[in-house]
Amino acid sequence: MKSPKDIELLILDVDGVLTDGRIILDADGREMKQFNALDGAGIKYWQRVGKRIAIITGRESPAVAHRAAELGVKIVIQGAKDKLPAYESVLAELKLTDEQTAVMGDDLPDLPMMRRCGFPIAPVNAVQEVRQVAAIVTDSPGGEGAVRQAIEYILKSTGQWDQILNRYYHEVHE
Repeated sequence: MKSPKDIELLILDVDGVLTDGRIILDADGREMKQFNALDGAGIKYWQRVGKRIAIITGRESPAVAHRAAELGVKIVIQGAKDKLPAYESVLAELKLTDEQTAVMGDDLPDLPMMRRCGFPIAPVNAVQEVRQVAAIVTDSPGGEGAVRQAIEYILKSTGQWDQILNRYYHEVHE
């Protein structure tokens, strides 16, 4: 099994990973997305220990740009129909390798990135082909804390979760 020990970058898909995969359109055709607060907190913890994060998604949505900005996610590539060139450009920009990268995806367009990266991750609701290449499959489905679970798994595996916990234990005992 692949190990998360060298992971410095986490790349996330949106629909089916950061959301439950539903696309909600209002009467005017504006898209709405629902994000999970646990995933947002997990992304902040990831950043707090010095890790980097990026979003690569095949769709375009102002809601994604807004949520990414709220979370301080600076690398957001939307409308990537072929995700591998976007993946390669992110790694080149950050001067990172495949082995330093984890990718969390749920559907076939995510497979090329997942097959290249050092640590592929799938939510439990991912399609079978994606779950088969994943080093871990979360218990939580996309949009319901799967990203948080993946982040905790990596940080616990690398001994960095204590950095997160210590902050809260310290605050409680003061």
